[in-house]
Parts: sequence; structure tokens; C-alpha cells
Amino acid sequence: MGPGGAAYGSMGAVNVQPVADPLAIAALDAERHVASAGWDQPPRLFALVRTADLLAREPHLRGQMGTSDLAEGALSAIEQEGLPATSSLETLLGRIAWPPEVDGCAFAIERMVVPPDAERDLPERPEAAVDHLAAHPDRQDVRLLVAVLRDGTSICLLRQRAHDSDDAVATGRDIAPGLVAALQATFED
Repeated sequence: MGPGGAAYGSMGAVNVQPVADPLAIAALDAERHVASAGWDQPPRLFALVRTADLLAREPHLRGQMGTSDLAEGALSAIEQEGLPATSSLETLLGRIAWPPEVDGCAFAIERMVVPPDAERDLPERPEAAVDHLAAHPDRQDVRLLVAVLRDGTSICLLRQRAHDSDDAVATGRDIAPGLVAALQATFED
């Protein structure tokens, strides 16, 4: 172990400090929950609520909580089942409104990513274009989870099917700015 809690190896310094941000912890927990069900899933939506507020309303849940779940400011992700089937992400998110006791939300969706040149000379019919892109040899399947809070704080997580492990999930604030904005809009009056 190097100075400042960094472990050294052939790849250089790796920060081994625990994640302390409640939003990041809730997003990672939700992403791992989704990942445990495998691939080829429909979109999944979670309400994020302050765990202290949840336990005040539902004290029987305390026994199911771990130490980190009870940390100050912790958030709990509550899956919203029964999302309406729609082919449009905009339509789905446009129908969502949250009550005041919901502090944020997380949304997981799978997507196919191809290099920009793969989009040249696509068939005109949408179904044929999707089939063409799905057959591309450089296609990558990814799962994106975006979590936002009412105050505008956000985090994005990205898991690739080709590198499907909990320690290979990329995180960032600006991986999917359009989806961040769409989720933040679900909290507007």
C-alpha cells in the first residue's frame, strides 16, 4: 500500500478509498442489482429516497439494511415496476412525475453502440437499419444507468457486455447528458 491509501502494481496507482457520495453508492447498488438479472432487459426505473425518511415511514425495513445503508445521507433505490411499454424513450420519460418524498431517480437502459462509419449507407426502413447495425462486427452492447437528484446532481454508469464485471463499470458525470437532462425534467413542475 502506497501513501494516501493507493495500491501499486504494474498498472500504477489505484485509489482504494471507499465511495462516500450517497448518490454514487445508490447508483452503483442499483446498477449491480440490474446486472444480476443479466442482459437483454427492458428499461428499469428506480425512485431514490433518503433512507432515514424511508425507515421513518417503514421501520420494519431496518433489519434488511446494512451499515452503509444507515450512513448519514444514504439513499435507497426503490424499483418502479410495470413501466409502460413504448418504443420511445422520450414518451416514457415524459410521462413520469415524482411526489415530493422522492429525492431522485435512476434509470437503466441497454443500448447498442457502433462506430460512426457504421451509420453510413443504412437501409431506409428503420427495422432494416437496426438489423444492419446489430450485425456490425464492431457493435458493442452497453448498459447505461443514470441517476439524478432534485438538486441537479447526477452520475452515469456504463457497463459493457464484453467486459461484464462489477469492477469494469465506468462512471462519469457527462457520459449521457441528454438522458441526465430528461431525468432531471421529471422533477420539474
